[in-house]
Amino acid sequence: MMIFYSIIIPAYNEEKWLPKTLDVLKKSMETVEAKGEIIVVDNNSTDNTSQIAKEYGVRLIYEPINRISSARNAGVKIAKGQFLIFLDADTFLSPDLLQKAISNLSSGKCCGGGVVIAAAEKALHPFAQKVVDLWNWISIKFGLAAGCFIYCLRKGFDDTGGFSELVYAGEEIFFSYFLKAWGKKKGLDFRIILSPPVLTSIRKLEWFTVYQMILRISFIVVFPYAIRFRIFCSSWYYRPKE
Repeated sequence: MMIFYSIIIPAYNEEKWLPKTLDVLKKSMETVEAKGEIIVVDNNSTDNTSQIAKEYGVRLIYEPINRISSARNAGVKIAKGQFLIFLDADTFLSPDLLQKAISNLSSGKCCGGGVVIAAAEKALHPFAQKVVDLWNWISIKFGLAAGCFIYCLRKGFDDTGGFSELVYAGEEIFFSYFLKAWGKKKGLDFRIILSPPVLTSIRKLEWFTVYQMILRISFIVVFPYAIRFRIFCSSWYYRPKE
């Protein structure tokens, strides 16, 4: 049977979150008629990420360059689906959201998009909730997909060149812009799904203090060129020692 969609999961030292992500994902995929595949891209992990992927029987590849955009692009290179879904390893895809993304792409009127997010953690620091609310407002207002969940037509991905490998963070913003422009030329919408939201971990707001997060985000805003250097994007690649 033809594979209609490919779900690509970039994973760097994700042994803690990956099992639950794959459990939820496999159950969701069982509820839709279209046939799909899961691709985990081990992005130079030093833990049991690859072993977990093997145990779940998903497609596994290795990307040695520790950069999120490189991992996502590597997954696309082996993907068989005409629809692409990019899912973070700490993000839980519900059956309803998966069906909506596939329905949008199948409609012939949509080039792709994103979804509003909700925190997977039950107890939230007030600052954390404000960050989530602010991002959702920006996402809807400006048509930008959060990196934890992006869906698109394979054709759109190929024609726009995929995720920029010149940056170590924020590649989803550039991709949203170029995909939206590509879709507009073809009369296709870029859609942010409003319901249901995708549940994703906001663990960075647990790993760093409010002051640290404001300082890091402010630095990137003032010096956007800094995203070209991994040293200035450490928040995206930091993993605490258990």
